[in-house]
Amino acid sequence: MSVYDERPWLELYGDQPADMEPEHSDALTMFRAGLEADPDGDAIRYFDGVITRRELDTASDALASGLLARGFAEGDRLAVYLQNVPQFVTCMLAAWKAGGVMVSINPMSRTRELSYLLKDSGATVLVCLETLYDEVARDVVPETDVKLVLTTSELEHQTRNDERLFAGLERQRHEGTTDLAGLIDEHRGQVPPAVTLAPDDVAFLTYTSGTTGVPKGAMNTHRNVVFTAAIYRDCARFAPGGSVFGIAPLFHITGLIGHIAVSFAAPMPLVLAYRFEPGVVLDALLEHRPTYTIGAITAFNALFNAPDFTLDHFASFTSIYSGGAAISPTAEKAFRQATGHQVHNAYGLTETTSPMTLTPFGAPSPVDPTSGALSVGVPVPSTIVRIQDDQGVDLPLGEVGEIVADGPQVVAGYWGKPEETAANLPGGALRSGDVGFMNPDGWVFIVDRKKDMINASGYKVWPREVEDVLAEHPAVRESAVVGVPDEKRGETVKAFVSLKAGTSVTTEELIAHCKERMAAYKYPRQVVIIDELPKTVTGKILRRELRD
Repeated sequence: MSVYDERPWLELYGDQPADMEPEHSDALTMFRAGLEADPDGDAIRYFDGVITRRELDTASDALASGLLARGFAEGDRLAVYLQNVPQFVTCMLAAWKAGGVMVSINPMSRTRELSYLLKDSGATVLVCLETLYDEVARDVVPETDVKLVLTTSELEHQTRNDERLFAGLERQRHEGTTDLAGLIDEHRGQVPPAVTLAPDDVAFLTYTSGTTGVPKGAMNTHRNVVFTAAIYRDCARFAPGGSVFGIAPLFHITGLIGHIAVSFAAPMPLVLAYRFEPGVVLDALLEHRPTYTIGAITAFNALFNAPDFTLDHFASFTSIYSGGAAISPTAEKAFRQATGHQVHNAYGLTETTSPMTLTPFGAPSPVDPTSGALSVGVPVPSTIVRIQDDQGVDLPLGEVGEIVADGPQVVAGYWGKPEETAANLPGGALRSGDVGFMNPDGWVFIVDRKKDMINASGYKVWPREVEDVLAEHPAVRESAVVGVPDEKRGETVKAFVSLKAGTSVTTEELIAHCKERMAAYKYPRQVVIIDELPKTVTGKILRRELRD
C-alpha cells in the first residue's frame, strides 16, 4: 500500500490482500511444505539432469549431518562460492538444517574480495567450485576462520557438458579439501537433529556491492525470505505446472528470492544453466519451456541480440519480470516486440530482500510525462514506501526525494556494523540511496542513484534521463552517463554508448539527437562509443568504472 492512499493499490492488485502474513515461519518449513505436497516432483533441472524434491531433501540432510560431524554448530556461517549449479541449493538447505547461516559469494570475486567476505562473515565452512579453489581460494583460506573446504564441480548432475561452457574442463581434486559429493555419500541416509528456526533468525548474508565503501553483509532473515517469496508467487500470478528459469546469478538477492525461494514457495522446478551465456540460455529455454523468470533487462537484451533468437524462445512464458537495472520506455517496447510479452518491472535492493515495488501482473507500467521515466511499480502488500528529503521528512506526491521502504522484507541490519545499520536503517526503515517520486495513483518512479547526480553549472542532471533519450536513437544498444570535471561548468555530462549490430552513428549525431530533445544544460557534451559497457554479474551497468 502507498503511504498516501491505498485505494489505487487495491484496484491494481485486485484480490491480493493489502497486508500479507506469510504462511510459513521460516524458509526451511516453506521448502518442506513443497516437499510434502509433491515429493517426487522436479526440484531442479540442470541441462539433462533432474533432481526431485525428495532427492534434494535427502542430499541436504546428509550434508547437514556431515557438517555437524565436522564441527559446524548452530549460528555458524557456511559460505557458498558457486555458479548457478544445483549444489548451491543443496548447501543452502543444509546450512539451515544444521542451524546455520548461508553466506552467498559472487563467483567473480577474486582474492581481495573473497578474503574480505570470508573474514567479515566469519565463515567456518567454504563450498566452492574446484576451479575457483585452484584459481583463488587456496591462497585466501589460510588467512580466515574457514576450517573446512568442500569442493565440487560444475560437471556434476549432468552428462551433456556443453562445449560452450565446459570445453576442456575436467574434475580436479586439491589437497586439503573435501569432496562435497563424497561427504554427502558418507552420511547418506542420516537425518540431522531437528532444529527450530525463528522468523527473525538470519537465513543468509548477502553482501552489498560496496560502491560507496566496503561491502556490507545484509542480514536477510527467514521472515524476509518467506514474505518476498510469497510476494513473487502470488503477485506475479504463476501458472499451475510451470517452472522458473534461473537467468540471474543465484548468489544475488534476485536469484536467492526470485529463483530459489520462489521455487520452494510455489512449489515449481528451478531450471539452471550454470551461468549466463546467450546461446546456452536460448537452448535451455527451448528444452525446458519455463513459464516464469526475473532478470536484468541487459540480460534479456543480450538474448534478443543473439544470432539464433526467435519469438519461439519465449513462447512458453506466462510471467516475466525485470529488476536490477532501470528500464526505459524504449526498452520496454523493444521487449514486447521481440517476445510478444510484457516485461513487468520490479524494484528492490539487497536490503529489501528483493521486491519493495512490483508492476501488478497484466497492468501496464505508466510513463511519467515530465521525466519520461517508466514506473517500477507500486508498493507490494504490507509495505510502505515514502519519498523523503535529506532530513527524513515526507515530501508531497510528485516531488523528488530519497525512496524509503518499511515492511516485512527489510533486513534486520548489517552484519557486525551497528553504525551503518543505524545510518541506513533508522527505525527499521531502509533509506535506499535511490532518488525518485510517487504519483497520485501510487506508482513509483526512480530518477537515479543519489550519488550519481551531476551538477552542471549549478543545475541537477540525472544520468538516467539522458540515457533514456539516448535509448530512443535507433543505433543505440546501451548507454551510461556520468559527470566528469569541467573548468567552466564544474561538472559536465559525458555519455558512453554501445551500438546495435550492423549500425553506425557519429558522436556528433548522438549529441545532436540529445540536444534536440533536452534542456541545454542536460545534453551530453562528450560521447564515447565503445564495444561493451562494463557490468556487474547481474547485468547492472557500472557507471563508477566509466567515471574512474
